[in-house]
Amino acid sequence: MTGKNTVFQQKSTLNVRGKLLDLSKPKIMGILNLTPDSFYDGGRNHELQNALKKTEELLSEGADLIDLGAYSSRPGAEHISEELESARLVPILKAMVKEFPSALLSVDTFRSGIAKVAIQEGAGLINDISAGALDPEMFQTIAVLGVPYIMMHMKGTPQTMSAAYNYENISLEVLQYFSSRIQQLKGLGVHDLVIDPGFGFAKNLEQNYELLAKLEDLKITGQPVLAGLSRKSMIYKLLKTDAENALNGTSVVHTIALMKGVNILRVHDVKAAREVLEIVRQLSASG
Repeated sequence: MTGKNTVFQQKSTLNVRGKLLDLSKPKIMGILNLTPDSFYDGGRNHELQNALKKTEELLSEGADLIDLGAYSSRPGAEHISEELESARLVPILKAMVKEFPSALLSVDTFRSGIAKVAIQEGAGLINDISAGALDPEMFQTIAVLGVPYIMMHMKGTPQTMSAAYNYENISLEVLQYFSSRIQQLKGLGVHDLVIDPGFGFAKNLEQNYELLAKLEDLKITGQPVLAGLSRKSMIYKLLKTDAENALNGTSVVHTIALMKGVNILRVHDVKAAREVLEIVRQLSASG
């Protein structure tokens, strides 16, 4: 939803299990946390029936994709084993594939072993907060699996990233980070890529807003851009509130992100995000 020219032709489709997902019109990814300790909705959906009920709600409100995560990546979150991550994820993923066979499901993991199992069980995309940095096998695994790969910018790990705010030029460094990884992945034959600047991951409040202000610069990569802004501390700390009361602020930053050309919004509140999307879409059509 931006008319700004970019250096490369923009990729606007993803092949998700044989279905072509058109990103020329922005899409909404609903968040389904399967962890007991996620920053906003931890513990609400880690039991099977609650997860299925939440999935039905997200889809009925207009989610184009569902992103399942079984490893909490909030700052300072407990590190868990691959076995525990798998135990949290796989039964619910299997049930979702059976209950909602047409749903496009993404799995949020930085582990190549979890990625393999997730795709085998019916997921269509992998969403990696570390862009391969936490598992050297991830890039090759994605190439073999032949699935769309969402990669996020982060320094350190969820346990250490709160102290990793040192940048000389954050916008340039994030762009260079992605340029290098895109080159590596394309060299392996991976072409369905999405980049996520990683709001809140190893960035302080000012750095998050600098990235948001310059978000359209990421389009120079030619890849679709995902923004994960929903109810994050960059919103509620600025507004002196908390995650529970950050929906209004979230809708504001979602509006800004869409007007800067973001292709996917990763959100907790699908209905509110859909309303933002419709208003911005009408505004663009009327301009």
